[in-house]
Amino acid sequence: MHPKTKQVLEVFEEINKIPRRSKNEAQISLWLQEWGRSRGFEVKADSLNNVLIKIPATSGYENSPTIILQGHMDMVCEKSRDCRHDFSKDPIRCVCDGDWLRGDGTSIGADNGIALAIGLVLAEAGKKGEIGHPPLELLFTVDEETGLTGAKGLEASFFEGKVLLNLDSEDEGVFVIGCAGGQNSLITLPVEWELLDFKEESSFGLFRLSVEGLEGGHSGVEIDKQRANGIQLLSLALSGLRDRLGAGNLKLILINGGSVHNAIPSTAEAFIALRRDKLEQAGEAVSALKKTFQAEYAKTDPGLILSLEKIGREIIFEVAGDKRPEEEAPNIRILSAGTEEKLIQLLLGLPHGVYRMSENIPGLVETSNNLATVRTTENEIMIVSSQRSSSNLRLAEITGKVEAVAKLAGAWIEHEPGYPAWEPDLESELLMKCRQVYSRVFGKEPEVKVIHAGLECGIIGSVHEGMEMISFGPTIKDPHCPSERIFIPSIEKVWIFLENLLSSYRC
Repeated sequence: MHPKTKQVLEVFEEINKIPRRSKNEAQISLWLQEWGRSRGFEVKADSLNNVLIKIPATSGYENSPTIILQGHMDMVCEKSRDCRHDFSKDPIRCVCDGDWLRGDGTSIGADNGIALAIGLVLAEAGKKGEIGHPPLELLFTVDEETGLTGAKGLEASFFEGKVLLNLDSEDEGVFVIGCAGGQNSLITLPVEWELLDFKEESSFGLFRLSVEGLEGGHSGVEIDKQRANGIQLLSLALSGLRDRLGAGNLKLILINGGSVHNAIPSTAEAFIALRRDKLEQAGEAVSALKKTFQAEYAKTDPGLILSLEKIGREIIFEVAGDKRPEEEAPNIRILSAGTEEKLIQLLLGLPHGVYRMSENIPGLVETSNNLATVRTTENEIMIVSSQRSSSNLRLAEITGKVEAVAKLAGAWIEHEPGYPAWEPDLESELLMKCRQVYSRVFGKEPEVKVIHAGLECGIIGSVHEGMEMISFGPTIKDPHCPSERIFIPSIEKVWIFLENLLSSYRC
C-alpha cells in the first residue's frame, strides 16, 4: 500500500469517528477548524459551518494561481435492517475486504469523507516539504446530500481561487465536466382517520407488510440500472392484496419508506389490519407477488424480500410514536377508505426512473425522477419526489407531471429551490491540463464525462464567474447504500495524479 494511501485511510478513520449526517455537521466542522489551526494554517468558517483552510504555496510556487480542493462534510447514513449502529453517536466501523474498504452493515461516508482526508493529508505533505504545490484553499461544505445548502450559501468573498478541483466523483480515471440540475418536490396528502375499535378488532389481525433487501443506490448515478424502488413495490403489493381480498378486508394503518431524496428506496413498510378469515388468501397473494417481484428483479435486486408478518398492537403504537402502555393506548387508528385509496393511487401514479436519455451524449440519462420517501405523520402523509435533468425544459416537464399526479389525488405540493446544471466546457484549459498530466503519468487517456448526479460545481460555477472546474476522485461503489465501498488502490492513483497536477503549476 502506498504510504500516502495509508495516511489518507488513517485520517478517514478519524473523520468517521465524528457524526456527520446531513444538517448535523457542527462537530465535523469544529474538528476541521481545530485541525487547521493546530497546524498553523489560516482557517475560517461561515454561519452555515462551511470551512476554508488556506495553505501557503511551497517554495517556487508563490506566483502560481490559487487552487481550491473542494468536498463536502456530510454523508448519507444508511444501514442494513439488522444493524444497530446509531449514526448520531457511534463511530463508523470500516472493514478491509481484499482491495475494498466497506462498512460493517452501514454506509461509510467515503462520499465524501475521502475528499476531506485527501485534502488534509495533502496539506500536511506540503507543510513537511514532501510535495510542491501552489497556494491551496481547502473548501469543505455542509449539507450537500439533502439540498446543497452549504454551496448555495457560500459568499463570493469566502474564497479567492478561480481553479476548483472537486473531489466528489466516484470513478478513478474519469474526469467529470458537467452534471444535471435538480428539483425536489414535497407532496402532502391530508389524512382522514377512522378507529378500529376493540369489538371489530377481534375480527382482524395486525400485520407488517414490508419490502426489503433492495440494492437502492444513488438516485442519479444508479437510476439507469433499473433497480427496484421499495415504495413502488410496496404500493403494488398493497394494491394487489386489496384486489385479491376484496373491499374492506384490508385496512391500512400507516406507511413509511425510503430515507433521503437522493437514494433509491431500498426498504418500505406498511402496517395493516387483515380480516382473519382472509389470512390464508393474503398469505397466498403475498407469496405469489414475492415470486413475481423476485423474477422481475433477479439481476438488479437479488436480495429482494416481500414479507407479511403478524405483529402486536405495541409495535404499531411504537412506530406511530405513541409510547403509552398498550392497556392505556387508544383504539388503533386506520386510514379512512377514501384516504387509503388516494394514497395507493398517488404512489402508483408518481413517476420513477429514467424519463429521457440525452440526444447529444450517448448513454447519458438526461431526465429522471426518484420517488424517494413516504412518511405517515399525525395529520398527513408526506412524500418526497426528486427530479433531475440537464435540460431546464425537461426538468420543468417532469416536475409538472409530478405536480399533476399529486393534485389529482387531492394532495398539496411544494417545490424546493432547485439547483442548476453544470454545463460542460470541452475547451477548458483546466481539462486540457488534467488530460495531459493523467496521460503522461499513467500512459493512457482519462475518460471525460457528464453525469446525471448533482455536484456542487453547478452552484459554485453559477455564482462565481470565471471559475474553472473539474471533478474526479477514487472509485466508490454503491454510495448511499449499506454496501458502499471504496477501492483502496484507486486512492493511490488519485494521490499521484494530484501531486503531478499541482506540480505542473510551478511558475
